[in-house]
Amino acid sequence: MGRHRRKYSDEFKAAAVERLYEPGATEGTVAKELGITGTQLKTWRLEIEAFGSMEAKRRQKADAAELERLRKENKRLAE
Repeated sequence: MGRHRRKYSDEFKAAAVERLYEPGATEGTVAKELGITGTQLKTWRLEIEAFGSMEAKRRQKADAAELERLRKENKRLAE
């Protein structure tokens, strides 16, 4: 049987990553307590470190999608 993909809010992801900074916390222990994989928690941590926040990542993806849409529209209009 297939497993459905779970969605987590940006707040949940940020709170999970924040727990990593508590004394004695490890990715493995925090992930186990939250019922997620250590790999997923590490991915969230790296994304937050790279983008500053999950919201910043979402904005960047939305901006990139809008830029791509505008480029296609410009190309269509130029033809």
